[in-house]
This record gives sequence, C-alpha cells and structure tokens, in this order.
Amino acid sequence: MNKEVAIIGGGPSGLAAATTLKRLGVERVTLIEREAQAGGIPRHCGHPPFGMREFGRVLDGPRYARRLVERADKLGVDIRCSTSVVSLQPHGVLTLSDNNGQSHLKAERVVLATGVREGSRAARFIGGDRTRGIVSTGALQSLVYLEKMRPFKRPIIIGSELVSFSALLTCQHAGIKPCAIIEQNPRITARLFALGLPFVRGVSVMTHTEVVRILGDGRVTGVVVRNLNSGKEETIDADGVIVSGRFTPESTLARMGGLMLDPASGGAAVDQYGRTSDSRIFVAGNALRPVETAGWSWREGVKIGQLLAEDLLNEPADTLPECSIMVHEPIRYVVPQRIRLPLSKNNLGDVQLRVSRPVKGKLFVKINGKMIWSRRLHSLPERRITIPIKIFSVLDGGEAIEIGLSE
Repeated sequence: MNKEVAIIGGGPSGLAAATTLKRLGVERVTLIEREAQAGGIPRHCGHPPFGMREFGRVLDGPRYARRLVERADKLGVDIRCSTSVVSLQPHGVLTLSDNNGQSHLKAERVVLATGVREGSRAARFIGGDRTRGIVSTGALQSLVYLEKMRPFKRPIIIGSELVSFSALLTCQHAGIKPCAIIEQNPRITARLFALGLPFVRGVSVMTHTEVVRILGDGRVTGVVVRNLNSGKEETIDADGVIVSGRFTPESTLARMGGLMLDPASGGAAVDQYGRTSDSRIFVAGNALRPVETAGWSWREGVKIGQLLAEDLLNEPADTLPECSIMVHEPIRYVVPQRIRLPLSKNNLGDVQLRVSRPVKGKLFVKINGKMIWSRRLHSLPERRITIPIKIFSVLDGGEAIEIGLSE
C-alpha cells in the first residue's frame, strides 16, 4: 500500500501503530515526535514493570522505550524527532516545525497518539505562595532520570493514583523521602496493594485530606492541609510538592483540527474503529481518555494500526449511519462515544468506561429503552470497565443507545 500515514506522538501507542502498519505492508509510515527521542513517558520511568505484553519479560521504562523504538526503526518507520506539529488541517494536511523551519506533510491517514498531561496546581485550586519546588510526576521523572538531578529532599505527593506511586519509586531512586501522600478521598485511588510501598518506605498516607495552600518564599517550605472529616488544619514541613495524576488527554491538535471532542473524556470523540469526526484521522492510546498503562496503550496502538491498514483499502465514508452512546451518572465517560454501521467484526473490541465515585449495582445497556445486556458491577473510580462491542450487532441505524447503572 503505497500511501502515507502520519502518526503524531512517539509513545507506546504511536510506536505500536507504526510497527503494525509496516508489518501489514504500508510502505510510508512517518512518526512525528516533539522530544529529542521517541519512547514517550516510559523513557522517564526508571523502574519496572514494563514489557510483559510486548516482550514477554519485565523491563524498566527506558529499556522498554528503547526496544519499542528499535523495533519500529528496524521495520523502516520514518521517525522524526525534535519535530512539532504546528497545525492539523482537514484531510490529513500537517504543518511541521523543526530546526530547519516549517514544512508540510499530506498524509492519507493520520493517527493522534499525543497522550495525556497531568492536572496542574491551578486546576486543583491550591492556594498559597508562588514558589519553586512544585512539579508534576512527569517533570520529576525527567529531572531525576534524564537530568540526573535531585530537586528536593522531603516533598509531599498530592494524589494517590498509580502514577503517584510511580513518583514514590522515582523519589526512592533519587534518595528522596517524601513526607506524605495526600488524598482527598476516603481511600487511595490505586489498588490497595500499592499501600505496601509507602509502608515499607515509612511514608505517611493521609486520606480524606486536602492541601489548602503551599507555603514558601522563593522555595517551598511547607504545606497546610485540612482533614475533611474534622475540618482541622495542620502544617507539614516540606521542601517540595509533587502534583500527580488527574490526567486529561492532550487534545490541542484535535481542537485545532476542528475535530469533534468529547467533554466527558477530554479527548476526540471516536467510533468503534478509533476514527474521529474526520474519517481520515484516528486516535490511539491515552489521547482517547485519561489514563491507561503503557501496556494497554501499546495494545490499542496495535489494534488501531490493524484497523487503519484495513481502512486504507477503502475510501473514507463520512455518510454511514451511526448511533451515539448516552451515559448517566455515576458513569463519567465512555470510549468510543458512537457506533458506526455496518458493524464489522474487526474493531476496538470493547466499549471502555469509568465511574466518578465508588459504585455497586447492575451495569446495563439499553437500545431504544429495551435492555439488551447487563452485568453486576462493583467498582471504584479510575478502574477500567468494559462492555463488548459485539452486543451492538443488533443495531440498524438511528437507535438510541443508553449505558447506565442501577445501584
């Protein structure tokens, strides 16, 4: 297939899509990465476990990233690092910027694999002094693993998602001992076995607690926290703050390109083939929703590569009937957001969703008010919940799809 495919983003999903396309005979595959090296977030994670799905062995992040890049390079993927996509125009027209200036690329298909970004201090409405020593997990990992720096000695970690414990491992690597992990909810967001790590490291985990303000004069000197049960405030001496988690998809290019966005997930709205409102543009990995593991993103990238290669054999069809999926609280978001007909057997495989709070009850799917599928569900926020796409084979077009939960 002598056609051009451009993949924006060189993390696990982008590299997986690129290598899959090459293996399926697509001759010209260009991967565009704004950083100096491809590999994505795992490049900054100098700890395991990565690679079990992809290589059948446990690797640390940098080794895992290198092996993904080497595999793509070996298959002939054109990897362009230190290159930014300035604009995304309809029908696959990209404006690129690198050290040589600006250029344009016209691709038959485009894959957005731009990943996610962590929620900032401002997004959490944390008051106090504007001072140095406040970083995201990604910035911390870059400083420690790439710059070989130790930005502080006794920070606090805000959040308790899986990435928060990755931050704790990064601290351990650099000889940093956090004072505490602060979580607003009654329990940590990650699975409970993750509590073993702070227990072994002697790091306090404070649940039902929020950070009220950050103290410092030029540099962090402490934080004021409030217990949400008692309302009591206390000051913790600390020389840094790690703001972790609360991810949102990096959807700037999707917005610039005029693609339909899903306000619930924060990413571009897609059908069961990963295709956006522009039928030539697909999305893979964490650009779809916040946030999945590197292994899951890699698997999605492989699937998107397969679906895109199949799509290249046909002209894009913008006029096919489709059915939008409607969800209700406590379901936070759903991906894909619509089902396009006819329903092929080759698709993303599952509808994926998250809940906004702890739930226990019956998850159900209705079409035109009639229940077609259900199962018992006991879940917490940030847990992956899936519904098989094959249940939508009964659709003819125009039906109302509703996913809900009876508690």
